[in-house]
Amino acid sequence: MALDRMIGFLPALGPILLFVVWDLTVRARLVSPVLLPLPGATLATLAQGLLGGTLLTDFGYTVLRTFEAFGIAAVFGVPLGILFGSNQRAYRSIEFLVDFFRSTPSSALIPLFMMIFGVTDLNKVAIAAFASILVIFFNSAYGVMNARKQRVMAARVMGASPWQIFRDVLIWESLQPIFVGLRSGVSMALVIVIVAEMFIGSDNGLGHRIIDSQQVLNVRDMYASIICAGALGYALNIFFLVLERRIVHWSGR
Repeated sequence: MALDRMIGFLPALGPILLFVVWDLTVRARLVSPVLLPLPGATLATLAQGLLGGTLLTDFGYTVLRTFEAFGIAAVFGVPLGILFGSNQRAYRSIEFLVDFFRSTPSSALIPLFMMIFGVTDLNKVAIAAFASILVIFFNSAYGVMNARKQRVMAARVMGASPWQIFRDVLIWESLQPIFVGLRSGVSMALVIVIVAEMFIGSDNGLGHRIIDSQQVLNVRDMYASIICAGALGYALNIFFLVLERRIVHWSGR
């Protein structure tokens, strides 16, 4: 029991250590309090902002844009990845384009998306969806292509048709890498949404709040917004990990 409690406490050790080092750094005047406020004051600003303050509104806008972008990416990325992954010749014909745009920093495409969609919310959602769909598509396709050959061969030996192999073997075998893609995709969507909120004429959202607070030297609010964005990303990652364990419970067997 005591060992289980210690293991359960381990995830909290990192944040506690971070805040202790942060507090000692400020109190020792290694960094000016003007640039780095005490963690207690920052957390108080965070709590105040989320409990009815404007931070809660900006948080809501960022969550909405992230879910919109991720939803678009998942709806198109997963089925297209499975479709192209089940036909290696088809995938090889577009592999260069996928790898090229997946390797291109999405933030570098912001000017292009501004020319296409203008300075609008649609722009922020579109560029985040574009970045996310590439990650989801790539993982879904490779999940199908790398399905365990033994199970595919066993299905063929038992007389399964190509459609039955696709439906009953390939899709189920690819679920784990699909979830890896979804987890990476939602993180990518959040990152790009916040970057877009910083630099594409936004008047709300966590990205706008971070850059606006930095410009007026409201460091408490800036750090509170950064912590809020990090907590959101962490929560989304944990959500998809739990979902994956519940749905793909046979993974590794």
